[in-house]
Amino acid sequence: MTAPYFTRDDLAAAADLVHGQMAPTPQYAWPQLQAKLGVKVWVKHENHGPTGAFKVRGGITFIDWLKRTHPEVPGIITATRGNHGQSQARAATAAGLRAVVYVPHGNSVEKNEAMRAFGAELIEFGEDFDTAKEEAMRVAEAEGLFAVPPFHRELVRGVATYAYEFFSAKPDLDTVYVPIGCGSGICGVISARDALGLKTKVVGVVSEQAQTAKLSVEAGHLVETQTARTFADGMAVRVPVAEAYDIYSKGAERIVAVSEAEVAEAIRLYYRATHNLAEGAGAAPLAALMQERDRLQGKEAGVILTGGNIDADWLVTVLQGGVPQV
Repeated sequence: MTAPYFTRDDLAAAADLVHGQMAPTPQYAWPQLQAKLGVKVWVKHENHGPTGAFKVRGGITFIDWLKRTHPEVPGIITATRGNHGQSQARAATAAGLRAVVYVPHGNSVEKNEAMRAFGAELIEFGEDFDTAKEEAMRVAEAEGLFAVPPFHRELVRGVATYAYEFFSAKPDLDTVYVPIGCGSGICGVISARDALGLKTKVVGVVSEQAQTAKLSVEAGHLVETQTARTFADGMAVRVPVAEAYDIYSKGAERIVAVSEAEVAEAIRLYYRATHNLAEGAGAAPLAALMQERDRLQGKEAGVILTGGNIDADWLVTVLQGGVPQV
């Protein structure tokens, strides 16, 4: 990009708005992780937010924008695998709006319960996220609701506040690893780095079972996949988002694919070394750093623990040494 997606002032204003509803999340350098990897690892703990995931920030900024620019709208409709839906339901219902959320059949039971608790009208449709998204966008007009896409400038401005916090605290990181689903998280990290004028390398992480972002970057154009069956459901996306691709294809150093077994091992390491729970997508950055530890020796790395919302039965399977099947 010739210019940052956001200015420093854009992100500072977003941080002020977000911090009116939640405290900044901490970043810790856990000595057990350094002992295991030989790399000083700073963990940005987005699992410590009000919904247990980074997406909560985008809900705050998006609904604020929506109320200011479309005051006539009675509610929103969106699709999710869970964390985006919690974020939108929380912010929309607090603003007095309806929140209709589509999820695919077989979605996380506990994330579904959390979305309902935050006020979502939950509808199950289709076999995967992308199918549910298509239906939600189709229904929006008939219902008179505002369709919230998975990627929008105001969503990215909100989630970029975690990177703004992280880079403000640790501007000297060599590399930061961040998972990619639809792309708001990695685009937030890239835009915050660029707005602050830093040299930190940003590495995107995808599941081996959901490689649309990696394949697209390698091909130089958008590449859809046939399936995206991974227990790291925050990365379970088949169809790349063009606006996000335009940012991460230019701003990411590289994109790394991690296996289901590597993600499960990273969840176990997080629990043993820090006693934090990580969902699949939340553990993927650590899995990628474990894979690339040799190239980071002697340097400081950051990993984004994007969320801790893993279902209990999957967690039991992982802690017993297994890999959840989907």
